[in-house]
Amino acid sequence: MEIVVAGTGYVGLVTGACLAEVGHKVTCVDIDEKKIEIMKKGISPIYEPGLDEILDKNYKKGKLDFTTDYKEAYRKADVVFIGVGTPERVDGSANLDYVFSVCRQIAKNVTKDCLVVVKSTVPIGTNDKVEEFLRENVENNIHIEVASNPEFLAQGTAVRDTLFASRIVIGVESEKARDILMNIYERFNQPIVVTNRRSAEMIKYASNDFLALKISFINEMANVCEIVGADIEDVAKGMSYDSRIGNKFLSAGIGYGGSCFPKDTKALHWLANDHGYEVKTIKATIEVNENQKYKLFRKAKEVFGSLKNKRVAILGLTFKPGTDDLREAPSIENVRRLLDEGAKVIAYDPVGENNFKKIYPTEIIYAESMEEAINDSDMAFIFTEWDEIKSIGIDVFIEKMKTPIIFDGRNCFNLDNIYEKEVYYYSIGRKTIKNFSKKKLNEKIFLK
Repeated sequence: MEIVVAGTGYVGLVTGACLAEVGHKVTCVDIDEKKIEIMKKGISPIYEPGLDEILDKNYKKGKLDFTTDYKEAYRKADVVFIGVGTPERVDGSANLDYVFSVCRQIAKNVTKDCLVVVKSTVPIGTNDKVEEFLRENVENNIHIEVASNPEFLAQGTAVRDTLFASRIVIGVESEKARDILMNIYERFNQPIVVTNRRSAEMIKYASNDFLALKISFINEMANVCEIVGADIEDVAKGMSYDSRIGNKFLSAGIGYGGSCFPKDTKALHWLANDHGYEVKTIKATIEVNENQKYKLFRKAKEVFGSLKNKRVAILGLTFKPGTDDLREAPSIENVRRLLDEGAKVIAYDPVGENNFKKIYPTEIIYAESMEEAINDSDMAFIFTEWDEIKSIGIDVFIEKMKTPIIFDGRNCFNLDNIYEKEVYYYSIGRKTIKNFSKKKLNEKIFLK
């Protein structure tokens, strides 16, 4: 069976690599020749733990190939997985231009009956439109059918999430399509949920939006904890023992980011509104998350008043650890606000620096280490809970910083290890530690 994967981003490349890893022959198609050449050397164009090894091994085995020649790839294909991006438009709806661009190429070049599998996250009903488009544009009386096969991978754990998924969802409208996908996924030995196409599309949105809702809920509870004097970590622990709630996605912080949750919540909200219905829980999820991402900035303004000429260390730029992805990362807009206030920003991230330079090439200073970033700084913002940040120890902040004032957006440190330290430490949903001597400040600030 000739399997082709269209797109070599997170979804497409990880899908292709993992299908090859379990023994299928896979060809990945992309229009970027430089990316293709890099991947043929066993190097992933995206930062994803474990992906380089799988690419290199399976390319050398002849199980995995990369090409820009989409005409030849689709000509031989029995199954085509579409794994291209569906970014949000200005109004929040999903942009399907890349999906239909691939469909045009498929329709013009397939030479035999083919199953097209949409792995990209698309609004409910898109698979129906894709099949209609393909059948209207295909030549030579070829039969094309479409199936939905949404992905549930997370950046930083994408390879593991694919090879050891909690479930595989396939949405089909015929036994033939079902049998083909069951055959492809038989080697994964994972639970398979078979539905119709629209239900499969909805499962993806419902899953992501529920997790986003859970994050926004615990952040709302953290905000209340700050008001009433409770500790969100104790609250979350107490909640987690209830099997109906569980312990996942109960870490309070400055909100979610990335390529999925922001886009998918807005897309479902837009889709429902377009049909005359408002999903109030999703609307609240979006609003809470947007407000949450600025908590550290607002707290710094409360403490310092003016941030003009303050040296601010930014620790962590990516939206979460384990990835170089900056999409919807809270760091981006917070840095903009700090710059607008006249602050001097020094940033450190172990893998996200190069991508951040595309946004802020010269406006900020990039440090080569966390110690360099915090050295002589007036304050530090923690946006990403990288292990090296969590393991550094509060004493290093006290030793290196001009004034050890820390605004921790990811609750990286145990409060028990900070209570006796001479530091000002603000985290999310927990007690603020104010053991800082005002005499060490060069100007008046208010540590309320």
